[in-house]
Amino acid sequence: MFWSRCVSESSAGSSPFFEVVGAVVGIVMGSRSDWETMRHASEMLKEFGVPHECRIVSAHRTPALLYDYSQGAASKGLKIIIAGAGGAAHLPGMFAALTPLPVLAVPVESAVLRGIDSLLSIIQMPAGIPVGTLAIGKAGAINAALLAVGIFSLNDKTLSRKLDAFRVEQSRRVLEEGLPETNCP
Repeated sequence: MFWSRCVSESSAGSSPFFEVVGAVVGIVMGSRSDWETMRHASEMLKEFGVPHECRIVSAHRTPALLYDYSQGAASKGLKIIIAGAGGAAHLPGMFAALTPLPVLAVPVESAVLRGIDSLLSIIQMPAGIPVGTLAIGKAGAINAALLAVGIFSLNDKTLSRKLDAFRVEQSRRVLEEGLPETNCP
């Protein structure tokens, strides 16, 4: 299947923004400043070997690109869009309106309202235009990637085993954590 190859940033030179033949997930964000959050989705997909691409596609500053990318996403082989946006955060909703693919949204933390503005903008979608909204910031980006992995693992036993192993390891790390020495009885 397509999981045998993973995208690396080095394949695109010094820029983390790249398109990849064979990508099944498109990670899009409104601006380069969103990369600090969205890179966590890319890193998680890379860990699982899920081919993906990363693009800046602004709902407000590059609407023609948004239209073209969303309309062509399925035909180029993408199966899921992970869209990160801050502030007005229209990017995920616009993607959901323009493509039949599932859209997983990551509200990017903003300086003014710490991402609450982004979250509220993203979750208020009209009936018929679904957007799966995750947590604000890094946790949301990681969980968007894990949700994509979970969806793909429904039809891929190897990927399903990797996801199971990830969860076992996550539990092991939590159980091994200790508290600092305290005076607690």
